[in-house]
Amino acid sequence: MAIKADKELNIAMFGHKRIPSREGGIEVVVAELSARMAALGHRVTCFNRGGHHVSGSEFDASTADMYRDVKLKTVWTVDRRGLAAMTASFSAAFHAAFGKYDVVHIHAEGPAFMCWLPRLMGKRVIVTIHGLDWARAKWGKFASWYIRSGEKNAARFADEIIVLSPGVQEYFQKTYGRATVFIPNGVVKAQRREAREIRKRWGLEADSYVLFLGRIVPEKGIHYLIEAWKHIKTDKKLVIAGGSSDTQEYMNRLKALAGDGVIFTGFQQGQILEELYSNAYIYVLPSDLEGMPLSLLEAMSFGNCCLVSSIPECTQVVENHAAIFEKGNVEDLQKVLQNLIDRPEAVSRYKAGAADYICRKYNWEDVVSRTIGLYRAHKAAMAQPEPRNESVVR
Repeated sequence: MAIKADKELNIAMFGHKRIPSREGGIEVVVAELSARMAALGHRVTCFNRGGHHVSGSEFDASTADMYRDVKLKTVWTVDRRGLAAMTASFSAAFHAAFGKYDVVHIHAEGPAFMCWLPRLMGKRVIVTIHGLDWARAKWGKFASWYIRSGEKNAARFADEIIVLSPGVQEYFQKTYGRATVFIPNGVVKAQRREAREIRKRWGLEADSYVLFLGRIVPEKGIHYLIEAWKHIKTDKKLVIAGGSSDTQEYMNRLKALAGDGVIFTGFQQGQILEELYSNAYIYVLPSDLEGMPLSLLEAMSFGNCCLVSSIPECTQVVENHAAIFEKGNVEDLQKVLQNLIDRPEAVSRYKAGAADYICRKYNWEDVVSRTIGLYRAHKAAMAQPEPRNESVVR
């Protein structure tokens, strides 16, 4: 089946928690993609999960029917850990399969478990793999099995699979003999803000702190950063900004590990988040596992000096425009971080070129254009290649 090049598309998206929201990188990506597609004249519906914000009900936003010309529908959800994503994905898949949509775009591996249903009903199905989610430390055995099964269903049933890194592209080819399309995330150049609210709340001034900002989950490697920080000689503070995502036990562990020089801000958004990015001396992302780290793109778009772990998903983003330490190596992290703290001229050089570099390399206009092109492409022959090992698909 082909979709005419001049036809306005009717697009359904699900797999995110809800938009507008900053509960995770997927939510930011879905909001940007859907709104920009709607601005081009396409009809876009995003199926939001029900229930409370992942960082607590105090962050719940008012329910709206529209967001930047995108239609929002809240689907039936069992708001309990381990069930919310699964039940919301089932509900959204049912609505998308039986609705009048040209394309159903599913985000993340777990929600892709249901990709067979809209495909069965004749919809063109696109799945974006935001990362190998089954490998994340927070999941139990059933959740890991379900997410891995979603990955397998994507490989079997999706018309096209979008990946965010060459490493995941290679993984799908080797594991399933499945070709994928590499389309990274985008970012826009940010407007820097003076330290006002963060000064009132935590006494933070420009260049007075080192920042981690993201979800508080084990694979982000925040424990390495706190361990390294204990041996750093500086009067700067370490700021850990972000909310837990079904990982309160890990948050408690980090707080017990941290000393007096560490500030936990909790989940932040809006002006405070922008001030935190704008005034950091260094942004650190010490991850063991990433899909494509949107927080890193955002940090660079604010003109930050960034320090990242040596995983390809980070190094391929920053190239030679950020400092790098060996993944999981606390001593190396301490050494590189101390060197940057002692050499403000090196930090200034990284800051000077960060925003222009990252915004040239990753822009939303290109991402949206390539994604729409994938929506319109002819359906590939979907006869799945015979797997080399039967165990990978059963």
